[in-house]
Amino acid sequence: MYNSKSSLLLLLLFLINSFIFFCNADSGAECSNTSSLIGFESNFTMVQHQLRGHFKILDDCSFQVSRFDMLSGSSDVVFWGAVASDFSNITRGFPISDHRLNQTTYKNASFSIQLLPNVTWDQIKVLSVWDVTTFSDFGHLTLPSNGSDLYPSRVHTMFDNCKNLSGNYRVRWSLNVEDNWIEIGLEAATKTMNYMAFGWANPNRTKELMLGADIAVAAFTEEGRPFVDDFYITSYSECMLHGKDGSAVGVCPDVVYENTTNGMTLNNTKLVYGHRRDGVSFIRFRKPLNSSDDKYDLPVNPTEEMTVIWALGLMKPPDTIRPYYLPQNHGGPMMVAYGHLRLNASENVDDCFGPLDADDKQDQDLIIASAKVPLVVTTGEALHYPNPPNPSKVLYINKKEAPVLRVERGVPVKFSVQTGHNVALYITSDYLGGNATLRNATETIYSGGPEAEGVMASPYELVWAPDRNTPDQVFYQSLYQPKMGWRVEVVDGGLSDMYNNSVFLDDQQVTFFWTISKDSISIAARGEKKSGYLAIAFGGEMVNSYAYVGWIDNAGKGRLNTYWIDGKDASNVHLTNENLTHVRCKSENGIITFEFTRPFNPSCSSHDKKKECKNILDPTTPLRVVWAMGAKWSEHLSETNMHSVTSQRPVRVMLMRGSSEAEQDLRPVLAVHGFMMFLAWGILLPGGILAARYLKHVKGDGWYQIHVYLQYSGLAIILLAVLFAVAELHGFFVSSLHVKFGIAAIFCACVQPVNAYLRPKKPDHGVEASSNRIIWEYFHVNVGRGAIVVGIAALFTGMKHLGERYKGENVHGLSWALIIWFLIGALIVIFLEYRERQRRRDRFLGRGDWVLGNVEEDDSVDLLNPHHASARTGSQNSGLMEVQLEPLSR
Repeated sequence: MYNSKSSLLLLLLFLINSFIFFCNADSGAECSNTSSLIGFESNFTMVQHQLRGHFKILDDCSFQVSRFDMLSGSSDVVFWGAVASDFSNITRGFPISDHRLNQTTYKNASFSIQLLPNVTWDQIKVLSVWDVTTFSDFGHLTLPSNGSDLYPSRVHTMFDNCKNLSGNYRVRWSLNVEDNWIEIGLEAATKTMNYMAFGWANPNRTKELMLGADIAVAAFTEEGRPFVDDFYITSYSECMLHGKDGSAVGVCPDVVYENTTNGMTLNNTKLVYGHRRDGVSFIRFRKPLNSSDDKYDLPVNPTEEMTVIWALGLMKPPDTIRPYYLPQNHGGPMMVAYGHLRLNASENVDDCFGPLDADDKQDQDLIIASAKVPLVVTTGEALHYPNPPNPSKVLYINKKEAPVLRVERGVPVKFSVQTGHNVALYITSDYLGGNATLRNATETIYSGGPEAEGVMASPYELVWAPDRNTPDQVFYQSLYQPKMGWRVEVVDGGLSDMYNNSVFLDDQQVTFFWTISKDSISIAARGEKKSGYLAIAFGGEMVNSYAYVGWIDNAGKGRLNTYWIDGKDASNVHLTNENLTHVRCKSENGIITFEFTRPFNPSCSSHDKKKECKNILDPTTPLRVVWAMGAKWSEHLSETNMHSVTSQRPVRVMLMRGSSEAEQDLRPVLAVHGFMMFLAWGILLPGGILAARYLKHVKGDGWYQIHVYLQYSGLAIILLAVLFAVAELHGFFVSSLHVKFGIAAIFCACVQPVNAYLRPKKPDHGVEASSNRIIWEYFHVNVGRGAIVVGIAALFTGMKHLGERYKGENVHGLSWALIIWFLIGALIVIFLEYRERQRRRDRFLGRGDWVLGNVEEDDSVDLLNPHHASARTGSQNSGLMEVQLEPLSR
């Protein structure tokens, strides 16, 4: 049994190995060796990301890359094929492999790559390391057009040897003893205006090695052109000329000491190539091993170990006195800013592991926008475009080629566009520009467009105001041609620039910022002293409020959460899920600042019972805001991390007005407004109506005078009360129910005087009233009654509105007092109405009280009631009359 199992296992292993063998055989059969390019080798030309590497074609479908260095790019860096290296052709290239150079730094890496099944070597003229996301060429090489041309062009960044001088400075070299030269490449992650110095010390010196040294100093001009000069050091000082004999002393170029020696030029270093990439300076030059200048140049023995010296420092540009670039004192510690070592030029050395990675990789000019000075946008020749490949013509701002533009949120930027009629400027989220929709891509356009084009004689003025919601990085580009512009850095200015309004909260310990848009509000809060967290809450106090808490977690990340607080214990703080956007939270020197945007009305369904659904903001209603600070905040609260300091009272923030004030029990002007409205709608206007209803039996027209005086007095008080409220609130807002009721009541009250002025003529005694008179009375009476009803509703909604603004104790008591007042009034009306109906019934039966001398029409009869009208006529025709004589002394 055991033997049979072993046999089966051996048979299975045999079958697996056979399968793998035949698969490999088939794979090898698929990849032929027919191309004339097989065996071709070349080095990559560095374009950016410090790319270096050696390339070799293995067969018809694969190649090998070795000694490969590259700084990390995006997640979509591939090997790319094109028919030519110019901008138009290389951007229309294609991936040649499914291999991704993922987001990592490659250090002296080696690997083999398989071509895609549909790609052959005769389709590829240029092979590039290409970032598909940014359309960037990191480096490329050119394949020969036929098999006979298999000698690659020279690549200036590749050398036979490399030595680290310090953490950010390297020397590379290639030696040719037969032709008496050495080519040196100096490479340093340093600033643009810094120099790189390297050379041989005088072999006869054992200390102060720089004296008598023969060095080459390489740097870049202000225009970005590389140069290298031959220097000789006579003292530890900047190059100076003595006034008496004009002799030079210090670190001076050879040509300063003497113009020529034996007819030969003293500057024996010859520039070969130079560039600035990713914050790294690289300059390649050639110098003779044995120079004809035996006075200022030292011979280099390639087979002996010699002392070399090096330094990094600031280069001083020429002036009218010294027309040379002169290195300044390097300063800094040894082996960082300067140093020396023993070096044998003929020994193979390569201890440079990976590319230099500069802290500041941005070499482009930086322009900081100002609100007062317009930026002049033109076009010009592409000389140092930061993201190759690029078209031959690119955008210039203030005569600088494709600079980085830095703007502040909240500060308008003005562009004077003078790019010509075929280049339209726009600000976009797209890296490339040139209208992303043409590439089936999406973009957000923040400003500009087809109309943003002009010429010098007639420039177009484009104003762009980045706000707090603008991303940290956008791009200025041409709408018609991709990759003409470059990056815009959007930074936070002062919060006062990014927000339209700001106020101090209670005790001036927290500043509250806000900007109102159509359906939402953007809010920021900044503490004025150090704390572990900052909280603001909407409400009269922290209890029964909606809170927003910002803090920095243990990972150093800013956090912002929302809560409903219904008590004073940690268990009463309930996490909510409000719809916040554009959330930020940061701490600078212990000062917490957070920002967010939220809608006025939470997006909840009518059946949603969540607490946050009730957190509705009305911009026309003052918002009560309180704050709290503490040492620490966490997701799981306890009594130990509750607040340590809070506001003493809420501050009412007038969102529309842009101001605030401390909480009060009741604002005096609004109290006067409420009292005047109560006087009008609760006393005067109802009194006028009661006079017209129940005092017509009084002798003369006293009832009419009382009615008119009370109504006009009430209307005047109403209008004055409205003016007080508008003046106090600095505006007339109709969003609240109280204001809507008030407008309706005032309209009805104002209609009544107009209606009274247009009333039809009163009929003569004994003449039946006309239909117009009856309609007028119907309209006048019912509009007046309706005005009273709506006015009373306005009073009660006004009390409710005050209750929402202030603490509810006073308002609650006033509301009950108002209810009792109108209940008493209703009882009085019921009693008077009963008496009036009793009096009318007595008169109808002939027992009415008729006062001698009252010969006017008895308007107490309701003309709208036909029964009463006919009864009145009948009683007059019957001739029955009871005369009541009263003493004149009454």
